[in-house]
Amino acid sequence: MADADAPPDPGQDTKGHRARLRARLLAKHGGDALLEHELVEYLLMLAIPRIDTKPIAKALLREFGGLGGLFAADPESLARVPGMGDAGAAAIRIVAAATTRVLRAEVAQRPVLASWQALLDYLRADMAHAGVERVRVLHLNTRNMLIRDELLSEGTIDEAAVHVREVIRRALDLGSASLILVHNHPTAPARVTFDHAQAH
Repeated sequence: MADADAPPDPGQDTKGHRARLRARLLAKHGGDALLEHELVEYLLMLAIPRIDTKPIAKALLREFGGLGGLFAADPESLARVPGMGDAGAAAIRIVAAATTRVLRAEVAQRPVLASWQALLDYLRADMAHAGVERVRVLHLNTRNMLIRDELLSEGTIDEAAVHVREVIRRALDLGSASLILVHNHPTAPARVTFDHAQAH
């Protein structure tokens, strides 16, 4: 029989903690029942099952300033956080990729100018937390439906080069009826600006 005064087995405690997290997550409105670090902890737990992922989750959120910055982080930056490996970085990146695809599908299914909030949500999720300035061009057809979303330029923290002739050449190649040029402001988190232009 086990000594009543013996400390609890850390493995058993971790299993109990993970079971409690899982139960809260699977309950009705479970996503809201978990704190930010618990969401990341559980995600990492699936990718890195044999270690305590809570300290890594908290370190990631501190390093990247929250969920938005974390899911926008590149694999190299993620790997610099102690305890993260390829499996952990892949888990973070798969959530980011899935989120972007869901939001992009919302934009692609309706005329862009009629679903402005969906467009903003998509662009913010994809660009607002990037550490460098990016310029994107959204090509629209005559019904204002998105036909192509392309990264035109990726620069530094405060600038990205744009060559107008390249934008126009690509619009002609695609037969774009109008364009939306988008860029982010890494020095002002969550700020994305855009301009809309009609092709003539």
